Amino acid sequence: MTEVVIVTEAAALQIKDMMKQNEEEGSFLRVSVNGGGCSGLSYGMGFDHEKKDDDVADSQHGLNILVDKESSLILQGTKIDYKQSLMGGGFTIDNPNAIASCGCGSSFRTSKVAGTPENC
Repeated sequence: MTEVVIVTEAAALQIKDMMKQNEEEGSFLRVSVNGGGCSGLSYGMGFDHEKKDDDVADSQHGLNILVDKESSLILQGTKIDYKQSLMGGGFTIDNPNAIASCGCGSSFRTSKVAGTPENC
């Protein structure tokens, strides 16, 4: 099965560390798409304790990942990475389906799903 999202080893290590700090070890990483943001859609990542019937489940680098069915269509092939620099670190999301994004990089739209833009 092809992964919906690809989580790099660096991102997985950072997420597992965050899980440990927040006492969420054993939880799933839920990746989703939500309406809103400057370009109409925004990414969501958080911890979840249960898999729903319509979730696509995967495991990478010891990290259990869930993506709801609707989001999986928009996120197919998306790469989640973690970059560290002198100014700090942060997650980067590279979605091959996004045709436009805002300056902050957390909001986007696709050719099939535009969402409803909000003022930034």
